[in-house]
Amino acid sequence: MKLYTDDELAVILDKPIFHQIGRVADELGVECYVVGGYVRDIFLERPSNDIDVVVVGSGIEVARRLKDQLGRRAHLSVFKNFGTAQVKMGDLEVEFVGARRESYSHDSRKPIVEDGTLEDDQNRRDFTINAMAICLNEGRFGELVDPFNGLADLEDGIIATPLDPEVTFSDDPLRMMRCIRFATQLNFQIEPETFEALERMADRIKIVSGERIEVELNKIIMAPHPSKGFVDLQRSGLLGIILPELAALDIVEQKNGRAHKNNFYHTLEVLENVAAPSNLPPLGEASSAEVHGAAASPSGGRMEGPWLRWAALLHDIGKTKTKRWDPLVGWTFHNHNYIGAKMVPQIFRRLKLPMGQEMRYVEKLVDLHMRPQAIADNEVTDSAVRRLLNDAGDDIDDLMTLCEADITSKNEVKKKVFLENFRMVREKLADLVEKDYKRLLQPCIDGNEIMALFGLKPSREVGTLKQCLKDAVLDNRVENEREPLMALLMEKARSMGLTPVAQS
Repeated sequence: MKLYTDDELAVILDKPIFHQIGRVADELGVECYVVGGYVRDIFLERPSNDIDVVVVGSGIEVARRLKDQLGRRAHLSVFKNFGTAQVKMGDLEVEFVGARRESYSHDSRKPIVEDGTLEDDQNRRDFTINAMAICLNEGRFGELVDPFNGLADLEDGIIATPLDPEVTFSDDPLRMMRCIRFATQLNFQIEPETFEALERMADRIKIVSGERIEVELNKIIMAPHPSKGFVDLQRSGLLGIILPELAALDIVEQKNGRAHKNNFYHTLEVLENVAAPSNLPPLGEASSAEVHGAAASPSGGRMEGPWLRWAALLHDIGKTKTKRWDPLVGWTFHNHNYIGAKMVPQIFRRLKLPMGQEMRYVEKLVDLHMRPQAIADNEVTDSAVRRLLNDAGDDIDDLMTLCEADITSKNEVKKKVFLENFRMVREKLADLVEKDYKRLLQPCIDGNEIMALFGLKPSREVGTLKQCLKDAVLDNRVENEREPLMALLMEKARSMGLTPVAQS
């Protein structure tokens, strides 16, 4: 972070667009200020295109006059219902709003809005670091207005609200999510009084739509260190409301002197590993890039967005439902991957996350995340690796990344053994990929030919015959060539009482 004087801020804002806005405001006889994230990011020395301008008067009128002066190169959008306007010119977007004060009813996030002063507008801001404003009028150009000492909080790395945090969060409960999101993104601490208000007001998050919560969750999960945000969500009580399946993992049970690990904090370790894959140990000759490059998705790379991180967050979600005590081995979580995968659609639907390929991708990785480990625990056979590659398909590299991130043992010897075994799995995967795994794993006799050959319609018999051929290819019992596969098909068909149409 860097501190600037007003004169230095004037130099930083010495750009045509800010001077043009200031001149328009002077012509209309109104005050105008750049506010919020753009001001905050100046001091954090971060690039920002998020330009918000508050006008003590009509923001729409300033935007219209600015558009007239910029001519055809600028585009104006007016949102009368919200009292806002946007001027867009190339990659530059400036949002205009009139200064206002807001009041809320207890059961709604929709405020009653009235015209107000700059002070009123700063009072309604969510956090002190977002309540700073810099004047754009010519006579005061570059002057910082910081009534809540946001600059000091920025310097100290603190998230605090301008007014009583309980009022701030009660008025707009989404601000509780934003509080934790900013603390996570900026690696700041939440001021104690503000955090206590989070705990007291957590239940108010229930009136916020899933869509709004989803946006903040995705910003938290995509932060450099997302675990910080989920710890704060858990400590505040918010996680138990919005994602109770994850919050329920935060427990350690002990029986007969044997305890299982805290699966909540284990999950956060896995999430951190996925978020920073460079922190993982070297994987040997069969690198992630080699396997990924050959088994890539149709777009040519891993799925964009937060979805691998979501898979990490949810990979052990089924452990609460599957936890059992076995006197011989201790605590077990058999089939937690399968149960967890079944829970993924419910969670995505509730949080308004996309229910298409993104959900299916997360569901698949949760379901399969134990498979590479099971292979690595035993002899790494060609057959097991073929089946893994067949089931994971284009997502094999992401699955391996998740599984390697799942190694959080503090026993370095045990950790080294796991990673060495995973290296062997990767080498066999790379070898299969090099040999064109799709051709090797998909039998050259398909279901249509089977139906034509035996005069069948789509049925269980067809599925059984297809699976017989597929198992033989995956287990490398026969070459994926027509003659040996046809012989196997005829043998299996006879055992089922089926004969080719031509011989019937």
